[in-house]
Amino acid sequence: MLLKSTRNDDVTARFREAIFIGLAPDGGLYYPAEEIDFTGLYSRFDRGTPFNTIATEMTAAFLKDETDREGAARIVDRAFTFEPALVEVGEGIKILELFHGPTCAFKDFGASFLASSMEEFLKDRVERAIILTATSGDTGSAVARAFYGKKNIDVVILYPSGRVSPLQEKQLTTLGGNIHALEVEGSFDDCQRMVKEAFNDSSLKKEFGLSSANSINIGRLFPQSFYYVWARMQMDENPLFCVPSGNFGNITAGLYASHWGLPAERFIAATNANNVVPDFLETGVYRPRPSQTTHSNAMDVGAPSNFERMEVLYERDVENFRRQIQGDWVTDRETEETMVRVYRDYNYLMCPHTAVGYLAAERYRQNFGKKAVITLSTAHPGKFVEVVDQVLGIQPELPPELRSLLNKEKKAELVKSDVGEIEKYLRAHF
Repeated sequence: MLLKSTRNDDVTARFREAIFIGLAPDGGLYYPAEEIDFTGLYSRFDRGTPFNTIATEMTAAFLKDETDREGAARIVDRAFTFEPALVEVGEGIKILELFHGPTCAFKDFGASFLASSMEEFLKDRVERAIILTATSGDTGSAVARAFYGKKNIDVVILYPSGRVSPLQEKQLTTLGGNIHALEVEGSFDDCQRMVKEAFNDSSLKKEFGLSSANSINIGRLFPQSFYYVWARMQMDENPLFCVPSGNFGNITAGLYASHWGLPAERFIAATNANNVVPDFLETGVYRPRPSQTTHSNAMDVGAPSNFERMEVLYERDVENFRRQIQGDWVTDRETEETMVRVYRDYNYLMCPHTAVGYLAAERYRQNFGKKAVITLSTAHPGKFVEVVDQVLGIQPELPPELRSLLNKEKKAELVKSDVGEIEKYLRAHF
């Protein structure tokens, strides 16, 4: 699969190269350059097709020039010891639960696939890779767990001090071994800027073999398309997909699946107060801005990286965006009210991110007709004990994967929000 940079069509790479490069040399993001038509492939799937079968067939087709079907199956089977679930909550709305993986968040799908792919492609090589990634919460924990103990790979995670939940922080900082945590005095946008600046330093990148596991890495984005395909196969009609969005990797994966032939009605990009993309869809002007802190902290992104991929996909034409994407945003007060109402009416406990998506789905159905909507549930409510307790006055039951973290010791190095801190850390430890 030939990939190109969003900033320069002359900058290209194959998939197995791109997953180790992460960010393209010109600072752009890799995207599939070839026209992909999976219509025939999708037609072979139905309601009973297992998730791992869909993932294997899509991987084998996507990487047909880089690995055989057995290699694709190895990548998928190592990556996915878990699968999504689809449950109906209220009239016309189904929730796609993506939190049944090892860190109880949707990012387990992308991180596990990326780690498994790197392991597959490194097995005959002597090089060592250092994964450098920024997180607003769930990415870092998923990446840490996915890469923990992998041979020839170290992971350095940057997260904003005081801006992730205590449980998320435990997931980032308690593994040790080949997982290293940097607690940044700043916002997620600062963490993301530091990572991008490190990747733009070509000598530093080459010296330490830097790669990324953020959704800027195509190896994490591609597998997120699998669960859109699986969910669509469970439906009798073309659904809308409502996607709680922060860095916009999750919705971009769905847009790719649709662009490759998956029948879907529309997509709803649901954000919290960091409504940069809904504002763009309304005004036609893209204005990134500093992020605001909200209950749905993993979506507190003021300059979403994956907007670059969306621009390429829609040829930088806002009307093309509007034909497929509807924007909406939800306040913290509305998030709280939705969490309370859904728990009261349906006995369904949801995390604040899922509540953002659920309310946007309800509003779409009220304003544009009673279409079937699949809302992506991005994290288990147990990851946000403090918010759930504050809003509902109850303590969500923690899955075993989270409960085991409570008494573990945090290990992180506090650093300033300057890219020089990354170089200093790399030189001291590697």
